[in-house]
Amino acid sequence: MKLMYFAWIRAKIGMAEEIVTPPADVRRVGELLDWLEGRGANFAAALKERRVVKVAVNQEYVDADHLLQAQDEVALFPPVTGGH
Repeated sequence: MKLMYFAWIRAKIGMAEEIVTPPADVRRVGELLDWLEGRGANFAAALKERRVVKVAVNQEYVDADHLLQAQDEVALFPPVTGGH
C-alpha cells in the first residue's frame, strides 16, 4: 500500500510517502489511521486532530469505514483552503 502525506501532515511525519504493509486486521481507513498513530510520536502528532485529516483512496475522498486493498494509494492531507 502506498501512503502519501501532504502539507503539515508531511512535515510532522517527516516524509512525503512510503510503501507499507499494514497488519492483516487493518482493513478499513479508520483502522489504518489507528495503526499509523501507533507507529511513533511523529505519526501521533500528525493524526492528533484526526477529525480534520482528509483521506483519499485512489484519488477519491473516503470515510473511515472505507475498505482498503493492498494495492491502494492512500493520501492524507489537511483541509484544503484558498482562493478568493
